[in-house]
Amino acid sequence: CMHRLLLCWTACLAAATPAGNSPVPLVIWHGMGDTCCDGLTYLKQWLEDEIPGIYIKSLQFGNSLFMDRWNSFFSSVNEQVEMACDELGLDPKLHDGFNALGLSQGGQFLRALVQRCGKVKVYNLITLGSQHQGIYGFPFCTDSWFCDVFRQLLSLGAYLSFVQASFVQAQFWHDPIHEDEYKLRSAFLADINQEIVRDHYSKLVNKLVCTYTCRR
Repeated sequence: CMHRLLLCWTACLAAATPAGNSPVPLVIWHGMGDTCCDGLTYLKQWLEDEIPGIYIKSLQFGNSLFMDRWNSFFSSVNEQVEMACDELGLDPKLHDGFNALGLSQGGQFLRALVQRCGKVKVYNLITLGSQHQGIYGFPFCTDSWFCDVFRQLLSLGAYLSFVQASFVQAQFWHDPIHEDEYKLRSAFLADINQEIVRDHYSKLVNKLVCTYTCRR
């Protein structure tokens, strides 16, 4: 399954690369519980082998892999997007633009970057397994009373201001039963999905969303 997924990524990137003398750089934003340089090492090396000469920047938040992983659970997503905007805008290898690849929650965070950041030029955004409409539950936790109770308890506290400011997954928690509260109190997702009316977001040049299912 992973081999097929890697082939999908390469096909997407190849299709998303404008003609030129060298490959368009790639920026990667990892998912929950991963780091820039741990779980993604194999992917980065594989892409460099498949696309010779490509410059790949895998985003890190914090001054260590521990803090990078920690910040994928406990931090402000809006602040991370601002930090990424500043960091990418200062990278001379990215001044002419780049493609972006977001894994899991990194996908919606990169989409926010494209929409908000005027310092960078993104040719194409590719997201895999990302929660663009948010989450209301947890993976592999279905069809049980425990999952239902846990979901309800989280919904009671997900939109508290200190939770929205500190817990990453709460910032894209989308309670479909209480849409008004979601739109009013969501610190991140309701904004980038323009469920709160904004007029300053940029438009994507291209957006490729790859979905995948692994079967055993």
